[in-house]
Amino acid sequence: MAACLAASLCATPVWSQRAASPGLPALGDGADITLSAERQLGDRIARELYRDPDYLEDPVLDEYLQSIWQPLVQSAQARGEISPELQERFAWKILIGKDRSVNAFALPGGYLGVHLGLISVVSSRDELASVMAHELSHVTQRHISRSMGEQARMTPWLIGAMILGMLAASKSTQGAQALIVGGQAMSAQSQLNFSRDMEREADRIGYGVMSEAGFDPQGFVNMFGKLQQASSLNDNGAFPYLRSHPLSSERIADMRSRQQLQTPRPANAAQDMEQAMMSARARVLAQPGVDALRAWAREATDPHAATQAGAKRMGVLYAACLSWIQLRELEQARTLLPLLRSGAADNAQASRLTRLLEAELALKSDDMNGVLKALGANLSSALNAAWPRPELLALSQASARLQVSGPQGQSAGVLAQTIVQMQRQVQAQPQDAQIWQALATALSAQDRPLASLRAEGESQLARLDFGAAVDRFRAAQDASRKLAPQLGDHIEAAIVDARLRHAHTLLLEQMRERMDRR
Repeated sequence: MAACLAASLCATPVWSQRAASPGLPALGDGADITLSAERQLGDRIARELYRDPDYLEDPVLDEYLQSIWQPLVQSAQARGEISPELQERFAWKILIGKDRSVNAFALPGGYLGVHLGLISVVSSRDELASVMAHELSHVTQRHISRSMGEQARMTPWLIGAMILGMLAASKSTQGAQALIVGGQAMSAQSQLNFSRDMEREADRIGYGVMSEAGFDPQGFVNMFGKLQQASSLNDNGAFPYLRSHPLSSERIADMRSRQQLQTPRPANAAQDMEQAMMSARARVLAQPGVDALRAWAREATDPHAATQAGAKRMGVLYAACLSWIQLRELEQARTLLPLLRSGAADNAQASRLTRLLEAELALKSDDMNGVLKALGANLSSALNAAWPRPELLALSQASARLQVSGPQGQSAGVLAQTIVQMQRQVQAQPQDAQIWQALATALSAQDRPLASLRAEGESQLARLDFGAAVDRFRAAQDASRKLAPQLGDHIEAAIVDARLRHAHTLLLEQMRERMDRR
């Protein structure tokens, strides 16, 4: 069975999580598996997801999800659902997948996966928060530990292979067949499903977590209504969440009865517009195909769409502009920017998202000065306040490319400040692989090869690719011996030596684990 699972893992991408399989568990509350072992198992699965072509690093969507995820985590901490030890040991990271299925899932070690399909169908951040709070509660109650405790003879690495096999099954018929070969595999798979008690517990705790985090619990009821409606239709695989988290009339009634005790909250037009634009972004980035992109692009000029107002209209315009960008018909995209600016005039966050989209268009057009202009970047603004993460990444890329093409006063100043701010960012969040990679590019543009190679190594380490990290740190070590020393390079070289030893230790541990499986 293990050989079959390993074959299915190696042969297919692993992002799509439950789309053709009965279920992938989240975490539980038992002591059958230690926190360290559970985190190691989660890291192993996350390592494969990072390599999957469907893994998406999009700073705009990531920031939006973090704006929901972080209040939920803080609420769970305040309620006592997350102990200090659990907070320290687990990753608490969100991984975004391009999959168009409506799904989210928790993994061992505090990883949360969110499909673009889920972001694209919810109509409010409260609905999205309800799903994320439910999955977070599977994590905080350590449901996977309880489930795995019932299968004490199944080793953690085999459970990891099973989970990865289920991730692969939705993309490959062969992967699915390999997964279910033999009665043992089917038995193990069924034991990984959540029990009804665990689902009810995740509902109850998730409801409290999202309410105390400031989200409208009506989102829980609305999301259940959408899923219930979907379950009454012919399920073609677009709603795998329904199979892994089966709805019951009891669960739906419980949420509705809880909601009756809550005071209704007024609608938030600003948040609705932001969600409409983020849903549009998720639809477009899910790679729907050229025909769908052209349909969404042309929808902005449809007479019926022109009569829409508010959030719906902004969602249509945003999807159309981004679709033209994806199709590389950039002049068509530019014609929509005035409409987006006008529609977002009274909404600060929508205006910001429009500026980021304008910067994205400028990057596609190779207009690096246009990026700086779109984001209002100048040296004085950089010195006075930190740029948010999406702006920081865009400005870093643009100013680095301007510096490489020929040093320019304004761009050189912006580049220097982006480097300072990214260094602060990785000090606070050392697992931010995307910032590390952007920092490597920026340092290279500043002609600082040793620091750049070290940042590349840190980026690979954050993605749990220990072999690639060792390679980059060794390259940095070689560079420190061959290149003419610069100010501060001796400190950087000492850091590289220490990080190389650390990465090499992690690589050896990984190799021993692989040998133990054979």
